[in-house]
Amino acid sequence: MIILGGGYVGLEFAQAFVRFGSRVTVLERGPKLLPREDKDVADALLEFLHLDGVDVRLNVEVAQVEGASGGFVRVTLATSAGTSLLEGSDILVATGRIPNTENVGLDKTGVATDARGYIQVNERLETTAPGIWALGECAGSPQFTHVSEDDFRIVQANLHGGSRNTRDRLIPFCLFTDPEIARVGLNENEAVAAGRAYRVAKLPMQAVLRARTLSETRGFMKALVSHETDEILGFTAVGPHAGEILSVVQTAMMGKLP
Repeated sequence: MIILGGGYVGLEFAQAFVRFGSRVTVLERGPKLLPREDKDVADALLEFLHLDGVDVRLNVEVAQVEGASGGFVRVTLATSAGTSLLEGSDILVATGRIPNTENVGLDKTGVATDARGYIQVNERLETTAPGIWALGECAGSPQFTHVSEDDFRIVQANLHGGSRNTRDRLIPFCLFTDPEIARVGLNENEAVAAGRAYRVAKLPMQAVLRARTLSETRGFMKALVSHETDEILGFTAVGPHAGEILSVVQTAMMGKLP
């Protein structure tokens, strides 16, 4: 199996299929996996995938694809060293999604979209047309089921006289690899981009007794702490049951605990 894209979906499938017994190659055009995550997180996942036997190739461009998935496919790769060929039986395209907003009549409603096709909404999820609301991924919300559900709660509340919005919404998410990678709030890349001063607290999973009990000590936990208020700006966990750990920290962040 040849997987195009080193993002969340592609990497979950890569690890699953290599454990099913497939030979798997992941092709990523960028210099690291998980482009939105910090380098230490991406490096940890790369090590996990290598241990499982996944062939990961970074900084490659797909120039051409021939054949039919499920039978025989040949991919022409362009790298700084020249071109090369990669052959396989199946190909999975995991290069991202686009909103399905074309040819649905938005032009007749006064609902505007942006350059990428997402419906333009304000923080109350109101569109540019009075009385029309948009929620979920078509409105540019983060591409998670639980975010679309929260969008619904916002719209429902506002339709009944409420004043809910998407501003400063804490969004937890989990990458379901083994071990898991979970995050809520800012990572270091985002904190730097936002100009937020922070300190880092980092703990290896080797120091966590539950991880040692499970004999799964790979990974780490990392918290970003505000210089000004000592509040937690963001938290990332790489390790067993990381998604379960996340909810505890999210609760502390919502309560603005130091």
